[in-house]
This record gives sequence, C-alpha cells and structure tokens, in this order.
Amino acid sequence: MGYEKNIMDYAGKKEDLCRKNDQISDHLFQEYGVYRGLRDQNGKGVVTGLTSISKIVSFQDVDGVKTPCDGQLWYRGYPVQHLVQELDRDSFGFESTAYLLLFGEKPSAQELLEFRQILAEGRDLPTNFTRDVIMKAPSRDIMNSMIRSILTLASYDENATDTGIANSLRQCIQLISVFPLLAVYGYHAYNHYEHNDSMYIHRPDHALSTAENLLMMLRPDRSYTKLEAKVLDIALMLHMEHGGGNNSTFTTRVVTSSGSDTYSAIAAAMSSLKGPKHGGANIKVMEMMEDIRSHVRDYEDKDEVEAYLAKLLDGEAFDRQGLIYGMGHAVYSLSDPRERIFKGFVEMLATEKHRQIDMALYNNIEELAPKLIAKKRKIFKGVSPNVDFYSGFVYQMLGIPVELYTPIFAIARIVGWSAHRIEEQIGMSKIIRPAYLSVMKEREAL
Repeated sequence: MGYEKNIMDYAGKKEDLCRKNDQISDHLFQEYGVYRGLRDQNGKGVVTGLTSISKIVSFQDVDGVKTPCDGQLWYRGYPVQHLVQELDRDSFGFESTAYLLLFGEKPSAQELLEFRQILAEGRDLPTNFTRDVIMKAPSRDIMNSMIRSILTLASYDENATDTGIANSLRQCIQLISVFPLLAVYGYHAYNHYEHNDSMYIHRPDHALSTAENLLMMLRPDRSYTKLEAKVLDIALMLHMEHGGGNNSTFTTRVVTSSGSDTYSAIAAAMSSLKGPKHGGANIKVMEMMEDIRSHVRDYEDKDEVEAYLAKLLDGEAFDRQGLIYGMGHAVYSLSDPRERIFKGFVEMLATEKHRQIDMALYNNIEELAPKLIAKKRKIFKGVSPNVDFYSGFVYQMLGIPVELYTPIFAIARIVGWSAHRIEEQIGMSKIIRPAYLSVMKEREAL
C-alpha cells in the first residue's frame, strides 16, 4: 500500500507536466488539414479500407447534393431488416447470421444444422478453466475478466500462433462459442466474491440457441420465456456487425494486419469495445434515464418531459455535459435502422413485463429530443435515437446486470470481428500504419 500511495502521489504531481507538453492546439489540426479522430469538422470519416462484409448507408446523392436519408445496414448484401423478417416466431437468428457473416453466404438447412452443432460442441472450456482462471481473480469489470480469459485460452491451444486461414477460422468459431460462458461465469464469480451472493455455474445446453443459453446460464432457476430469448436474439443480431470503421473492428484489422494471432486480435478488440464512447454507451443511457425518472413525475406529460430534456441539453441536469444520451450517431442521420427494427420487439417485451409506463417515457423522449436538439444545436445531419437508446432498457427488463451490458455487446460483435479478421488476412497484404505529422518544437542541446 505504501508504494501504491507513493507512485500515485508521484503521478499526480507529474500530471500537469504531461498536460503542458502533450496538448496540441486545434489551430494546428486546421493548419495541417489533419482530422481529429479521423473525422473532419462535419463528421465525415476518412476512408481507410474496403470491405464486403457489411454496408452502412446514411446519405444519398439527390441531384448531385449529398442528402441525409433513413439509415440502412446490410450484412453480406442483405438488408438486416430482411434477415430479421425471415425468421419465424419461434426461431432464432444469431447462428444463421453468424454463418452468413463468416462465410459470405446464407446457410442451407443442412449447413445451418452442422454449424449449430459445431458451435454447441465448442461451448466448453478446458478442464478446471472456470475454477483456475475465471474464479481465481474475479473483477467487477467483466470485460477485463474476459480479456484475461481470452489470452489465457491461447495457452491451451497448441496452434495458438498459426495464422493460417483454416486455423484462424477454427479459433474464431471456438471463441464465438465460449464468449457467453466467459461473460456469465465471470459475472457469477464477481457477484459471489464481491457481493457474497450464491454461486452457481450452469453448463450450457447443446440443444439451445446462443440467446437461450445466455439466459439459462445467467438465471438461478434456468428459466426464461420464449419472448425473452427472442428479443435477446434480435439484439445479438443487430449488434453483430457494423462496418470496418467502428473502433473495435478497426482495432481487429490493425492487429491482424501486423500478423498477430487470433487471441491477441480479439483481446485488443475487447479492450477497445469496453470504452464508454463505444460499447459502454447504453450504460450511460440507463444512468440518464434513472435521472429523468427521478425528476419527471408524469412520464406521459410531454411538456414536463420536454422541460427536463431542455435542462439536459443546457447542461443544467444529470452529468451537466449538455447531452441526451442515445440520441444521434456518428454515421446515421435521419434514423438508425437497428433502432427501428428493435423498437417493435422492445414494445412487446415491455408489455410482457408490465413496463408500458416506462415505454411511454421512452416514446416521448424519442419524439421530443430530436426536435429540441435541432433547435439548440448546429447540426449538419439529422438526429435520431440509436440502438443503444433501447438496448439497456431491454437488458434491464431481462434482469441482466449492468456489469454484463458491454460483454453481451461483445458476445454479438465477436462475429463481426472474426469476419473482418479473415477478410484482412485473405484480401490485404500490408500492415495498417497511418502517418502522424510531428509538430514537435526542436530544442537546443545543453
């Protein structure tokens, strides 16, 4: 403890020195034409690669003018809403969508059966792994727990560093299979040791879908309704892939381009996803919603809701950042297609859980917030709710603890990461190495 205090005191004293010497002024970015975060002042991103895995559309060319349009998301040439609509009431889409993203084609009935069996057989961890790795040093940050487990799994793989395509595919599929176990077991270990709660480890059922297994392993009584599993399955489908430019997927491609192994690439992607600006966004939405509930008496009174939203935008409420979380997206303008697809399922679950009043609050915020933001902010494109506006609400209704919100995102997104890793290995040959322009001032040597 003495050393920890000393080094923290030392770091605290040196913080100002870092701030003094590491701050680069805005005018230098403008002078040299360099984009912060690879985005210009209008939010347009720098194109850094090509992909055939997915496509995002948020603008259309209308008579030579770039015009905002309703958002579209395509997986391997198919609009994601069509993939959802093709499912019948009792079927689940995670497995078939994962096959599509990994291999580029929809599976036949036999191919899907075989793929489901491969995933089911892969839902197993090495002997004593749960006890010796997951339970040994539990962490409140389940993402960190998962990252440690991913890297440790490399020690059990005799071909961990083989970057051949077949071996990379094998590793990716095995990781897709065990991610639900790493997340749920990591949470149970934390909950037991930190909260002194009961410990139970349910083994996955090979006959169940990924969504069903998640709920079954999480709950003490292993029970769930068909609608609960269906809504979670849709959430996993919608979070599975979102282009090569999102932070965690780009991280996957950068690490892959260096020739590194699958475990390292996926662990790096996890490290990126856990940031609050990326995978943790729905947690911020839930915190904001709790604040709104505590200050708005009548959720159906639009005037009261609008008045408090105005306070949020003016930086007078909640975290005083002047933001309405869950509104707007870095890419989409008029609408986020994932939110539009998801909302119908959210409403069905809200009815089953008797949360219609909360749903009314969400509906009012969805209606009022974009208008308020348009009034109070200078925006170059439309503002609409994104998928994270509702995902946290769904997880809450499913009884999923907040600590698992981002890990569930990872359980879905590892499919996209895997597809991009394979595409990077097959189609690209150069290491991704962007250039940085030095603005360092030269100094005279003593």
